[in-house]
Amino acid sequence: MEQGELVVRKSYGGDVLFRVEAVRTHHALLKGTDYRLLADAPIPDLSVVRDPKKEKATQLVRVKVNDSLSRIRQQHEQMAVQVKADIRHAMPQSQPFFEVPGKVLHLDGDGNYLRKSMQLYQTMNVPAHGVHAHESQMADLLYRLLPQVKPDIVVITGHDGVLKTRLEADLHSLSSYKNSQSFYNAVRVAREYEKNRDGLVVIAGACQSHFEALLQAGSNFASSPGRILIHALDPVYIAIKASYTSIRDTINLADVIHGTISGIDGVGGIETLGRYRIGLPKPKIKAAESSLQSIS
Repeated sequence: MEQGELVVRKSYGGDVLFRVEAVRTHHALLKGTDYRLLADAPIPDLSVVRDPKKEKATQLVRVKVNDSLSRIRQQHEQMAVQVKADIRHAMPQSQPFFEVPGKVLHLDGDGNYLRKSMQLYQTMNVPAHGVHAHESQMADLLYRLLPQVKPDIVVITGHDGVLKTRLEADLHSLSSYKNSQSFYNAVRVAREYEKNRDGLVVIAGACQSHFEALLQAGSNFASSPGRILIHALDPVYIAIKASYTSIRDTINLADVIHGTISGIDGVGGIETLGRYRIGLPKPKIKAAESSLQSIS
């Protein structure tokens, strides 16, 4: 067993694909490749995966990701057709318009997941500023970053989980979670900056996070109602959906939750207006590129 190898856990039926982060004498530290999960396991319980593309769990996830992104692209194309029709109806001569999708500020406790997220934002032409930072730093960072970046959408995510040492009845307590308190604090900062939930869309949480507390703090969307693992890109999918939903329309809750990999047990939220705008006439200046930053 070596660092960097892909493995699955035999005792869990190979349900999640991991990458070995570190090897100890009898255990290995693992990080999920698709799910925001940190774990450790006895080395004899691990099976090395030579071809991850053949893993059933990986195949199903990739199909779902592709379906979700295809749905967003299709809806965007339909919206563009309608915009063109509206302009032709209102103006004697057809005019080219420009698009202003909502700008994302993405804070992530995991550098690898942040890179994947930024690649997806770029693929979908969503303006985004990414920052890698420990979950405990996120609240303080937002005090500085929000007025600098001026985002329409904030994603606050990383790693989380229900602590093994908790009492069964303590799921309501933030102290029973690894990082939910940090996410909660960060959401409060974001909501102090912009109290209107339609003025700033906040998406918060990770695997097994305290869903109810994050909503109470002021997030529009949060994980995890069923205290389950969420896919690494679920917060990104919601952010893209918000970025490309018109400011005249609410983000379709059923559609956006169905479009995530984790579903209704993984993500929930409240009615929220989109952050997408169009403009006339079309300018000649290109929009700024996405950026990525690391805070150690």
